[in-house]
Amino acid sequence: MICRSLFLKSKRVVKILFAALCLLVGLCLLASPLYAEDLDQLVNEALLNNSDLAVAKARWEQSTYKSPQVGSLKDPVLSLALSNYPNDNFASDETAMTGNEVKLAQAFPFPGKLANRSALANEQARWFEAVYQDKHFQVARKVKDAWYRLYSKERAIAVTERNLTLVNDIIRLTEVRYETGLGLQQDVLKAHVQRSRLMERLMTLRQQRSVVQSELNRLLNRPSGGTYDSPEELELVAIEKSLEAFQLASTENRPLNSAYQSLIKRYRFQQKLAELDDYPDMTLWASWRFRDNDLADGGTDFVSAGVSFTLPIYREKRRAAASEAAAAIRMAERQSDDFRNSVTESIQNAYARMEETHQQAELYKKGIIPQTSQSFQAALGSYQVGKVAFISLLDALMTTYQAEMEYYRISSEYMRSLAWLEAESTLPLIGSPLTFTE
Repeated sequence: MICRSLFLKSKRVVKILFAALCLLVGLCLLASPLYAEDLDQLVNEALLNNSDLAVAKARWEQSTYKSPQVGSLKDPVLSLALSNYPNDNFASDETAMTGNEVKLAQAFPFPGKLANRSALANEQARWFEAVYQDKHFQVARKVKDAWYRLYSKERAIAVTERNLTLVNDIIRLTEVRYETGLGLQQDVLKAHVQRSRLMERLMTLRQQRSVVQSELNRLLNRPSGGTYDSPEELELVAIEKSLEAFQLASTENRPLNSAYQSLIKRYRFQQKLAELDDYPDMTLWASWRFRDNDLADGGTDFVSAGVSFTLPIYREKRRAAASEAAAAIRMAERQSDDFRNSVTESIQNAYARMEETHQQAELYKKGIIPQTSQSFQAALGSYQVGKVAFISLLDALMTTYQAEMEYYRISSEYMRSLAWLEAESTLPLIGSPLTFTE
């Protein structure tokens, strides 16, 4: 009678295992629309509040005020002087040259210098503007990358928790079989060891989830401790665009490509300024000397005017400035080439990763996971009637577990590769196109 009761109890445990397994496989194979609405909101929030983006905007705004400063004339100089007073009595009506003088002087740089200084500052401002615009794509990529890593951790936690439930049911099953003399004590111990491993894995995953949530809080400039709900499932939509389309879009639309051109122009204006420094600046001045009316000549006032020039005779420092500008141009051109090459390489790597992970995800979803699930079902049924060793049942369960974990990891990698392609090429692939904050 006791054996019959234990057998019935074992049967109920098996039914629970089958029901849980069906739920697990069903959740894995369901496909829902791409979860983009909440992600769009997070991206827009980051574009409004991200600290790095705010710093880049402030640096750009700061640079726009430079051109009016360097492109304007220096302020005129007003001088007041008491001229030619005798030192014995300081009388103003004894000598003809005594008087009170007012002098006004204005410096004029050599033609072209002010225009080049202003143009140089404008190109510097365009560089910072393009850097600011490009950072929009990078901030959006970081938010999306963290979001899909969070998705991977959340799904891994859910899978691990479900498998912990299955292992707990298996532990009860092995204990029942051991109590009825149909199983071994070492099977019970192995099940407990596997349960401990899953618990350790669960703690690690929860810690990793916390790290990703902290990263999102920083990107969105939110207080620490904020949590996020990732999507239950992702539909891995295939991208039809070719690799060449991504490369072309990056070349034409990536803000940093135009930024490097502005940098090169800036150094060319600097080189032109160094050449113009070989030419003298001039200063025009005029003065009026007020004389005393009691002087012998009636105190007629004196008027003077003149021009002065700088003498650019120290050519060594000007040659050094020109050489410095030429070296800066070469540096900027190499930096521009290196940037384009690095973007090309990044797009190629991300595109290859996108193709690889999409194929792997389809393989896991349509092939490996259903197959491992069927294998576990068969092992569970066989173990119940004593035709399969417990180690085979445990191996089948963990194979199913690892397959589902790998599916979610690969799904996350696929979406992350899309986010990377989007940032490198500027083509919208996930959610709404980016809008630049003013």
